[in-house]
Amino acid sequence: MKTIQTTPFTDQRPGTSGLRKKTRVFMQPSYLENFVQAVFDTVREDTPGGFGAETLVVGGDGRYYNREATRTILLMAAANGFGRVLVGRGGILSTPAVSAVIRRRDALGGLVLSASHNPGGLEADFGIKYNVRNGGPAPEGVTGRVYEHTLKLTRYLTLEDADIDLEHEGTVRLGKTEVTIIDPLADYTSIMEELFDFELLRVLFQSGFRMRFDAMSAVTGPYARHILEERLGAQYGTVVNAEPLEDFGGHHPDPNLVYAAELVEHLSGVDAPDFGAACDGDGDRNLILGRDFFVTPGDSLAVIAEHAQSAIHGYRAGLAGVARSMPTSTAADRVAESLGVPCYETPTGWKFFGNLMDAGLCTICGEESFGTGSNHVREKDGLWAVLCWLSILASTRLGVAEVVRQHWQRFGRSYYQRHDYEGLEVAAATQMVDALRDRLPALAGIELAGSRVARADDFSYTDPVDGGVSAHQGLRILLEDGSRIVCRLSGTGTQGATLRLYVERYLKDGGEGAVEEILAPLAQAARELIELRERCGTDVPSIIT
Repeated sequence: MKTIQTTPFTDQRPGTSGLRKKTRVFMQPSYLENFVQAVFDTVREDTPGGFGAETLVVGGDGRYYNREATRTILLMAAANGFGRVLVGRGGILSTPAVSAVIRRRDALGGLVLSASHNPGGLEADFGIKYNVRNGGPAPEGVTGRVYEHTLKLTRYLTLEDADIDLEHEGTVRLGKTEVTIIDPLADYTSIMEELFDFELLRVLFQSGFRMRFDAMSAVTGPYARHILEERLGAQYGTVVNAEPLEDFGGHHPDPNLVYAAELVEHLSGVDAPDFGAACDGDGDRNLILGRDFFVTPGDSLAVIAEHAQSAIHGYRAGLAGVARSMPTSTAADRVAESLGVPCYETPTGWKFFGNLMDAGLCTICGEESFGTGSNHVREKDGLWAVLCWLSILASTRLGVAEVVRQHWQRFGRSYYQRHDYEGLEVAAATQMVDALRDRLPALAGIELAGSRVARADDFSYTDPVDGGVSAHQGLRILLEDGSRIVCRLSGTGTQGATLRLYVERYLKDGGEGAVEEILAPLAQAARELIELRERCGTDVPSIIT
């Protein structure tokens, strides 16, 4: 064992999804090591018996620097006294798979190496986050203490460098620590078999049903090939861009209409497949498409909740509740009401759902940022959402568009868009949001996009489980006709500021309206209200989803 003297870095405060920086930042001497040691020092405070009887899970999405970082963590975990470390073969584990392994193997927690949907490569992004014993991201109380440790750290513990073979399953010893290289697909696949009727889905593919799954040269490629093609009998080649690459093949692995444009094009026309889907860099986000039809994340969450009990084996007993992040459309609220179960509105961040699920209050949840999941793990799960949709299509014998249109006929439609303004100057964007926050009390009653403002506030959440209060979670402007404008700065980027502007209008029109036409007045009013062009020099979104 070696004790390495070090000095603190002042920029290691974890965000909603851990610590994300440019890859070169993580490659600085001691940068990764300092953060990992701060995590271990924090967790040790909550582990009175020490790490000797505990298991740590390590895995990542295969992006640039993943293998090197994995080896560094294994040496440090051994030096810090963990009894056992489980690591995915090749250093690979999708984010939902890490959660699955933690839960199934009763691990103390896990380190996830990923910057999620952000690009990969030497000049791109890297990230790391700690997941706790329930399999979910560390809560703010833990991440806050990790940051405190990063500011006072003077040393980290490691072992002499060792040649660790990550490419073959098996067990080796590092000092007193047992390191086991595991099949990254096994635990996750077992959970999917428990939740879904694989025989029903095999019959669907045997009927001539065609789909295309774009893994975006990221981590879900091996999972999707194994489950869709090998286990369910989808035609070979159904999964494209299936090999995880360090730079995601030059793709931006974010499954939206811009970065998955090739898939969108492939789902266009009368000869297109019946169903299309994609997942992001670490496998926790999803895009759902029908032939010439895009399903918004809010509608996807609502449709899955609507059909879960009737179409998905694992939810036949019913749902305890539904949850959505505050910026997500209100479509799921109406489904929950029809089911007679509560719908919780939380801040952005999957850890808030974890508390609800641990307490048995929530079964299915989702965020507008293409994330959907359930209580089978404590992360959003892209491939799980795809299997949910396959189960719904197999059960209803309808196409994607028909399923969604029937939903709109029954519940009405939330016309919804998210406008992202990326790479804004941080100070200007922060001042713009602060200025709007100061004006919120005076907005009630003013005319906006053909309606009046009923209420405007800075969203605050009191956790119904532990009573924790999370303030300043996004600015909401609620109109009398049920429309909403939500404004928040994103915490998932690594360069500049990203403003997310959400606009929603609910209508009981059967869903036949044109989204852009219905939302244009609301979006224009929102841009003018926050003085976007005047303060940030642009009012043209980078992406609209």
